[in-house]
Amino acid sequence: MFARKIRVEYESDAQRLPCPLKWLDSFSMRNFTNATVFDDTLPVADGVMEIGAQVPLDRLRDAMQDWFQRKSYLPAGAKLLVADV
Repeated sequence: MFARKIRVEYESDAQRLPCPLKWLDSFSMRNFTNATVFDDTLPVADGVMEIGAQVPLDRLRDAMQDWFQRKSYLPAGAKLLVADV
């Protein structure tokens, strides 16, 4: 089910930092996108998630960035970066 490992970071003030596990868990547990494709996400550590093979990274990044901004986790002007490990 969780065939891929990804890195989830954000860039703010010219620094790249891992997204805290709390943020990743919040997205995975409270995702209100109604997109079942995001059901196959499992946060494992700061900046690290395991995801299913069918999870599209670009849609995941956009949905996570939207969620993190709505929760005021991301600083103003920060950019979310999601990549396979």
